[in-house]
Amino acid sequence: MEQKSVLITGCSSGIGHCLARGLKQRGYRVFATARQATDVESLTTAGFESFPLDLDSSSSIRTAVETVLARTQGRLYALINNGAYGQPGAVEDLSRAALRAQFETNVFGTQELTNLVVPAMRAQGEGRIIQISSILGIVCFAYRGAYNASKFALEALSDTMRLELRGTNIHVSLIEPGPITSRFRANAHAAFKRHIDREHSVHREYYARVEKRLEGPKPMPFTLPPEAVLKQAIKVLEARRPKARYAVTFPTTLFAVLRRILPVRVLDSILSAVSNSGQR
Repeated sequence: MEQKSVLITGCSSGIGHCLARGLKQRGYRVFATARQATDVESLTTAGFESFPLDLDSSSSIRTAVETVLARTQGRLYALINNGAYGQPGAVEDLSRAALRAQFETNVFGTQELTNLVVPAMRAQGEGRIIQISSILGIVCFAYRGAYNASKFALEALSDTMRLELRGTNIHVSLIEPGPITSRFRANAHAAFKRHIDREHSVHREYYARVEKRLEGPKPMPFTLPPEAVLKQAIKVLEARRPKARYAVTFPTTLFAVLRRILPVRVLDSILSAVSNSGQR
């Protein structure tokens, strides 16, 4: 039986690294990509087929896809769009540049990559596209406007593609994690310092608390290890007819239900109360 190949973005640590390791152990041919050359070198040393893939660069995306298709004789069973980061900050403090940077990585680069692999999947008559979304693609937390918007956009594009790919045997599934053990908070802290002028913001007192939390080692409530995401990814890859959405962690399941049954004002009160928890 032909070994099925999987391309994964954002494999330097956390969810991406766990997916690469777990799927390789399960027998898949894994192409584990990362943005930084040092991370690619580490992945290669660990035994992965690895090469650079920077979602902010069209040329990097094209080169990565060409590399995969050349190594697999034009076949790619699955793409897992995991690479992303969170830009904290009140919406009124987000510059156009900050919003653009968030969407370049989380939406535009991800969709460009997806569009390049779909023709190969069409040609082979099958494929799986797994989008690593978030609880914040279901509901919005305060001070995460850029990330909320990027994940809502990813969900909308995924839902649209699922309709457009009906009958092709190419399945699009969203995995929606809540808090997962990873470098997400550290990367979010770096983005915060890069784009938010804390000292001149009316939200500076809140930001001081945010930075303290982002710098701290204490995990968020209900945090699960990245293996929880791996478990759902395996279901998508191996189910005959994968579902459109897979929730990971209790908060994601809870808020998916609350969004459907609660009045907006009640839900807003709850979301305001939990926005300080730092959920992904």
